[in-house]
Amino acid sequence: MSARRRAYLFSKSFSSCRLVSPSEEPFGEAMRPAPEVGEEEPAAEDRWSRMLPELLGEIVRRVEKSEDRWPLRKSVVSCACVCRRWREVTTGVIGNPRETGKITFPSSLKQPGPSDLPIQCFIKRNKRNSTFYLYLSLAKTFMDKGKFLLAARRFRHGAHVEYIISLDADDLSQGSNAYVGKLRSDFLGTKFTIYDSRPPFNGAKASSSRAGRRFTSKQISPQVPAGNFEIGQVSYKFNLLKSRGPRRMLCTLQCPSAPENMEDEPHPQKMLKEENHAGSVVLKNKAPRWHEHLQCWCLNFHGRVTVASVKNFQLVAAADPNQPGEMGNEETVLLQFGKVGDDMFTMDYRQPLSAFQAFAICLTSFGMKFACE
Repeated sequence: MSARRRAYLFSKSFSSCRLVSPSEEPFGEAMRPAPEVGEEEPAAEDRWSRMLPELLGEIVRRVEKSEDRWPLRKSVVSCACVCRRWREVTTGVIGNPRETGKITFPSSLKQPGPSDLPIQCFIKRNKRNSTFYLYLSLAKTFMDKGKFLLAARRFRHGAHVEYIISLDADDLSQGSNAYVGKLRSDFLGTKFTIYDSRPPFNGAKASSSRAGRRFTSKQISPQVPAGNFEIGQVSYKFNLLKSRGPRRMLCTLQCPSAPENMEDEPHPQKMLKEENHAGSVVLKNKAPRWHEHLQCWCLNFHGRVTVASVKNFQLVAAADPNQPGEMGNEETVLLQFGKVGDDMFTMDYRQPLSAFQAFAICLTSFGMKFACE
C-alpha cells in the first residue's frame, strides 16, 4: 500500500465528521485508488503540483494551524492526498508526534510519542470475537468515542496465541495491506514477542523463524515482506510462591534513537537519520505501595484509572543489563494502562514508545497468567 493511500485511509475514517465505531466505517472502505510509486499522476493533479512552493507551504501551514484536533485534522491529511508534491510538502511541514504530540498520518503510529506530556488513548475490548480497538482520546472524559487508530484480534495456533494488529478493524489478517504487525506468546502466556510488518530501521533483517513469517507460502509478491521484523519482547516473572503483589513485567524494545546534534537540522533530514538508528530500551513495571487502610496495592494513575485490576500497570525505564553503570528512571512513567470499565481501558504513552509498541505491550496484559499472579 502506498504512503498516499495509507494517509487517505487514515483521513477517511472521519469522512462524515462524526464519531462512529470501526464496524460502521472501517479503514478498508472502498475509495478511489491512489497511484503507486512510479505511476503517472493525472493531468489535473499535475496542475496542482506546479503551484509555487512558497504558496503551497503557506497553505499547508495555515491548514495545520487551524485544524489541530480530530476530526477537523482530516483536512491536513487531505492536503497530503492531492498529489505527490503536496504529500512531500505536507509531511515536511507536519512534525512527528515527538515534536507536536499529535497523531496525523498512519506512519505516526510507529513514531515515538512526546517526551513531556503523554498521548492519551483508550482500548475497547469485544469479548465475543476477541477483538481490541485502540482509539485516540479526543476529550478528557471516559465517555469520549475517540479517533480509531488500530485493531487487534486474538487467534490461537496450537499452544500459542497471536494478536494480529491492523489499521482496518474488519480486515485482520497477515495478508492484508492494512496489517502492521503482530504479537505472539509462548505456550504459558508469560513471554511475548512483538513483530513489525516493516523494518524498524534501514538494514534490519526479517525474522527467519517459522513464527516470524507472514505467509506459509514462499511465493509472494516482492513488494510485501515475507517475514516480520522482531522489535521487542515482553515477559512476566513467575510467582510460584504466590506472594502478594501485582504482576511483574520486563520489556526489551528496539526504538528509534536520534543521534546528537540534530536539533538544527531540517525536518526531512531528521526523519532520514532516525530511520538509520535504533536503540535498545528496557522497561519494567513500577513497584506499587501497599495501602494499609484499603488493604490493596496502589499506584497513582492521576485519575486515568478508576477500577482495580491485576491488569493495571505502569512502566518506567530500567537499567539495561548490557550497559554497565547505566541508571534507570523510576519516576517518569513511559506507559500506563488501566481499567475504567468492564471492557474499557486507558493507555497513555510517551517517548521512546510509539502507539503501535504501546498497544502491543498492553495486549499482553489480557488473559490469565496463573503462574504470575
